Amino acid sequence: MKKTTPLSKRPPSFTNMPFGLRHSAALPGGVWSAAPTPFTSKWEIDLECVRRMVSHHFRLGIKGLFLCGTNGEGPWMTDDQRRAYVRAVIRHVRGRIPVAVQVTDNSETRILDNMKMARDEGADIAVIAPPCFFFNPTPDHIRAIYSEAIEKSPLPVGIYDRGKYGSVFVPDNVLRDLYAHPKVVIVKDSSAMPERMKIALGAKRRRPSLRILDGDEFNCVKYIAAGYDGLLLGGGVFNGYLAQAIIDAVQADEPFRAEKLQTLMNNIMFAAYGGKKISCWLAGEKQLLVRMGIFKTWLNYPRYPLTQSCRHAIDKTFKQNREWLLP
Repeated sequence: MKKTTPLSKRPPSFTNMPFGLRHSAALPGGVWSAAPTPFTSKWEIDLECVRRMVSHHFRLGIKGLFLCGTNGEGPWMTDDQRRAYVRAVIRHVRGRIPVAVQVTDNSETRILDNMKMARDEGADIAVIAPPCFFFNPTPDHIRAIYSEAIEKSPLPVGIYDRGKYGSVFVPDNVLRDLYAHPKVVIVKDSSAMPERMKIALGAKRRRPSLRILDGDEFNCVKYIAAGYDGLLLGGGVFNGYLAQAIIDAVQADEPFRAEKLQTLMNNIMFAAYGGKKISCWLAGEKQLLVRMGIFKTWLNYPRYPLTQSCRHAIDKTFKQNREWLLP
């Protein structure tokens, strides 16, 4: 299997570059991780586990981190928890890869406050997803909240498109305009919608520096083959090495191998997440990280359970796929 690039040979630090140069530099493609958040038994950020998690991401060859998204439980955490988590991750990353932070909220004012926090703690990118609680979701209102936040953002901006999975649907024409904005540098497409793929690919043709990443981790092959720059995966903390192997297979024009690896990755995710109904999701992902020696607890704010059948499936997949999980 392909070895992870040694730290000494990785690109120069993002956060140690001058502000203007840092944010005009092209972002890497490849595999990014929408990292989960480790909690202690008292629901505090587990700083030791943050250190281990960051080190593990480098072991997997991850090219960028996305914090406080859905998988990172950002919408549920307190402001103090988000700040403490971002600060700890930035400290351990030490500028070796870019760090994006989700700043989504229910008004442009609150979004800008979150952006300033991310900037102050050393993040590289502020990511906006559809608001969780939003009255009057007309196209004009949606466009206004995004546009004002992007214009006033102290950081380059990412757009997290959840398509119809989000509580607010961003219309196609609004999304197309957002992708065209010069301050938007990265897209996470988790919509699983063909028309949204066309919008992202069209935006990239017009702005080659825009990085478009697939967030539909069960269908990576299709997006990489279509021309996406990489993957931004909620399971990247455990499947990142395998995901890179999928990218390598597609780029080597080995579709059979790519699909075989995708099937393996899907099976690992179903084992961790509680089957095709995703009944254990965050609890299962965190328990797999406990099994891997990275996290200490599987506590999660959405209160996903950890059933005995899920524990058994996690133990089994860990034993069978250790070389992919801990390369």
